[in-house]
Amino acid sequence: MQGQEIYIADRIFTGEEWLVDHAIIAEAGVIKEVVPLKQLKPGPVTKNFSGNIIVPSFIDLQIYGAYGKLLAVYPDADSLALLNKHCREGGTAYCLAAVATNTKEVFFKCIDAVKDYWKQGGEGILGLHIEGPWLNPVKRGAHIESLIQVPTKEEVKELLNYGKGVIKMITVAPEVCSREIIELILSYDVILSAGHSNATYEEAMKGFDAAITTSTHLYNAMSPLQHRSPGLVGAIMDHPSAMASIIPDGYHVDFAAIRIAKKAMGDRLFVITDAVTETDRGYYQHHLSGDKYESAGILSGSALTMARSVQKLVSHCHIDLAEALRMCSLYPARVMKMGDSLGRIRKGYATNLTVLDNNLDVVRVIL
Repeated sequence: MQGQEIYIADRIFTGEEWLVDHAIIAEAGVIKEVVPLKQLKPGPVTKNFSGNIIVPSFIDLQIYGAYGKLLAVYPDADSLALLNKHCREGGTAYCLAAVATNTKEVFFKCIDAVKDYWKQGGEGILGLHIEGPWLNPVKRGAHIESLIQVPTKEEVKELLNYGKGVIKMITVAPEVCSREIIELILSYDVILSAGHSNATYEEAMKGFDAAITTSTHLYNAMSPLQHRSPGLVGAIMDHPSAMASIIPDGYHVDFAAIRIAKKAMGDRLFVITDAVTETDRGYYQHHLSGDKYESAGILSGSALTMARSVQKLVSHCHIDLAEALRMCSLYPARVMKMGDSLGRIRKGYATNLTVLDNNLDVVRVIL
């Protein structure tokens, strides 16, 4: 057992089932076994989280900054280190740092910041989620209208060549992107998400059929579901494979609407925090208003953590705890095409564990 670590808790959620009287044996960041306690042999390092539960760590695919350091305003490795610290405190092991519609210079500086952070050995940041600028101004929300544009082939190539390997997801409005542009973005192995869009049902379905695999903050800043015009919301719910993120803070989306979407979409619905931080600089000056953020009087981001999201899914949306946990771990891992290594507690998977107490508050993140 030399070099191995053993983790024990009252219950372990594997991503598929609850286990009682079991232990996780890990070594060098990989889960070696999940075994009943009666089969466990004494090891050099045993960590017993009695009175708590162990679950797969959370994955947040859209978060903009923390501790007053919005990445778009402070595009440096220190901002990403603080973001990672904030995520860990909320039970999240991995995130996509997000940047809203902005100038080319800001995008490039944010790309440089991620590269610098990785060079310094920084953990937890999977890359960038760029939300915009190829959006529909009609559904811009808090995005700056003057910076929104229809993409050209040259602009797309310039951004993606500079951000190759760093930009992991881009939110676009399907109706403003030609099939050629969509295929170009996909050729860089970037995940496309539909959002800030006024697409018709037909336009949205065409986008999903063209390999747009997910969508950004369901219901918010998109053409709604109406009985004669199903819009992007209707297409998301109706398409057999399209996934969607949702912000479960009760401000972006009514809890009943989350419950309805969950019934319609099942395992295609996952959680993002869309969390921002207080700032009085840059294009997006977010200010805390109660338990949410506003920019120029418009709802601009949440104050959620992933752990608080789980709590709200269970208490306000009446979603089973196991499914709420999957919405914050396994399903985001699938979006990132990492479902064979993250999101479960299983032999061969990465040791990404979050310890929660009985109130679902974070005790520790284990990597």
